[in-house]
Amino acid sequence: MLTKKQMEKFAELAVLVGANMQPKQEVVIRCDVQCADFAHLIAEKAYKFGAKRVHMQWLDEELARIELMKAKKSVLSKVPDYDKAINKYFIKHKVCLISISAGNPNIFKGCKADKLEARQLAILKSRKEIRNATMSNYLRWTIVSVPTPGWAKQVFPDVDPQVAVNKMWDAIGHIMRLDTPDPTAAWREHIDTLHRRADFLNSHNFEYIHMRNARGTDLKVGLATGHMWIAAEEEGQDGVPFTANMPTEEIFTAPHNRKINGTVVNALPLVNNGNVIDNFSITFKDGKVVDYKAEVGYDALKAILESDEGVLSLGEIALIGKNSPIAESGILFYNTLFDENASCHLAFGASYPTTVKDGNSLTTEELAERGMNSSIQHVDFMVGTKDIDIDGIGYDGKVVPLFRNGEWVI
Repeated sequence: MLTKKQMEKFAELAVLVGANMQPKQEVVIRCDVQCADFAHLIAEKAYKFGAKRVHMQWLDEELARIELMKAKKSVLSKVPDYDKAINKYFIKHKVCLISISAGNPNIFKGCKADKLEARQLAILKSRKEIRNATMSNYLRWTIVSVPTPGWAKQVFPDVDPQVAVNKMWDAIGHIMRLDTPDPTAAWREHIDTLHRRADFLNSHNFEYIHMRNARGTDLKVGLATGHMWIAAEEEGQDGVPFTANMPTEEIFTAPHNRKINGTVVNALPLVNNGNVIDNFSITFKDGKVVDYKAEVGYDALKAILESDEGVLSLGEIALIGKNSPIAESGILFYNTLFDENASCHLAFGASYPTTVKDGNSLTTEELAERGMNSSIQHVDFMVGTKDIDIDGIGYDGKVVPLFRNGEWVI
């Protein structure tokens, strides 16, 4: 378990480094009711540093399971009007958002796939406007995590629940650099390192990224015209920097959705909407999924890929070395926030407008012309293995090694 001082530093990181809340700004905290203590600590710190108002959006994954088991599909297919109204208020008042991601990976195990899909699509459609506001950096946002019993037991199944929670706290504390004398300074140094690598990638303006490993991945990912590699700290449309994911180890950009060819095999399980998907492969031709297989969670993968046309292409490619603190922990977290930062990853669905030059000022048609992908979904899945080799390929055909045996060479 973290000390009281470390917990306070953690909450301060979420407010000041993650969302980078500004004085007199409104803050939204989203989390499951199981995380109430930490949410209250974040709220306290937000007010300490000048928040105008803190809004709590409580989630309840146990109630969500009950609804999926008992409610009619027609009910699950609709989201109450007040959900849209609340989100419009948040956009209008330019809040910053802090989410606590700590779900039980198997919470929806046994629920009917069609009801789960109906509920997820309804939520995605209802929250399209606020999702666009965060993906375009109109609103600053961040995601952090704290242990919950259900999640911890999935990660450490062979120990008592409380021991599992304590082990999770130890792991998260180290990964979040809370065991350093000055966590904020440690994060600043880490962010600077990631930005130096992003600068190298941007200076080369590669046309393709080529990924290969022994599991069967052999994939060439074209990059969007005018793409930009982004690392750790981004800039909001208001000019204020923020760090969307905490922890973060990735350097990412936008693929060209008509220039993706080959096959990719997952390196870690994908947990999506309470379902585990594993041992799957995806084959692309000219930017579209043309074949897919999964030994675990095939129906859940099928539901993702049938949710809309845009999800059949990629919206993100992210590079992460195998020696990151998360990867070195050797822990499979069953949580995308952590697992995606232990492994190079791709994402089905929407591109971030911020990953292409002047993206926020371009029309939908202009973004599409550059190869940017559009979808109601954005689902990350991990592909980086300890033996993965990655090359950047220039428009002149020149090949520049980026990764060998899973680690950066630049």
